[in-house]
Amino acid sequence: MNLETITVVLTICIPFFFLTIWAIVDVGRKDFGTIQKKALWGVIASIPFIGFLIYLILGFRKGKKPVESNLS
Repeated sequence: MNLETITVVLTICIPFFFLTIWAIVDVGRKDFGTIQKKALWGVIASIPFIGFLIYLILGFRKGKKPVESNLS
């Protein structure tokens, strides 16, 4: 492999990697009603290259951010 090929591969893969990490973290922060639904969305979000797209299109709005209480 030459340097140009490696650069192209990394240019394509790095955004997918970070978007997948973002989707997994987002699933972890949200409440989906049951632990089974949350686990399912976590598995879907972790599918390489297309999981974050499936989560973004179908699951992103299903989860609700927990209400943060300010006790100070």
